[in-house]
Amino acid sequence: MFTGIVETIGIIKEIQKDQENLHLTIESKITNELKIDQSVAHNGICLTVVNIHENEYTVTAIKETIEKTTISNWEKNNLVNIERAMILGSRLDGHIVQGHVDQIGVCKEIKEAEGSWYFTFEYDKSLNNVTIEKGSITINGTSLTVVNSKLNEFSVAIIPYTYENTVFSTLKIGDVVNLEFDVIGKYVKRLAEFNLIND
Repeated sequence: MFTGIVETIGIIKEIQKDQENLHLTIESKITNELKIDQSVAHNGICLTVVNIHENEYTVTAIKETIEKTTISNWEKNNLVNIERAMILGSRLDGHIVQGHVDQIGVCKEIKEAEGSWYFTFEYDKSLNNVTIEKGSITINGTSLTVVNSKLNEFSVAIIPYTYENTVFSTLKIGDVVNLEFDVIGKYVKRLAEFNLIND
């Protein structure tokens, strides 16, 4: 379980294909605080630490993760948002994030607005995920508030701190991102669908 508050940015140092899996080696300033078998979110994808060496650690992605996220597009020297699992009893500064990406989205527009930025993302509505105005969304592991919610797109406002301390500063129009929709909203939507079917 995560909060969507990015701790640091990591650098992908190596990517190795192993049958249907990918092993990713990442350099991070928090590597010395990690341990084997620990869950860490990378651009919103929960991956398990399988090896640690000096200031680098390795995680493994399986076929399902590769197919449902942007991980197959990652390349050596790419930057990724990193967050360790939340500690129970601490403040929940973002929102409840599982680290299970629902689908990918595409950056459609970037607008500067007197010191902040508005990013607009489009996603495939056929997968039945929804956003609501002022609701929560996780983009590449970053907890954000939805503005201008539409059927298959939404925008988020990015303050300078978030822009400078996450991979938002590297995003361009046309880039794909990992989206995790609000878990409470997903349960409510599923219950509503179930009731409609049984009425």
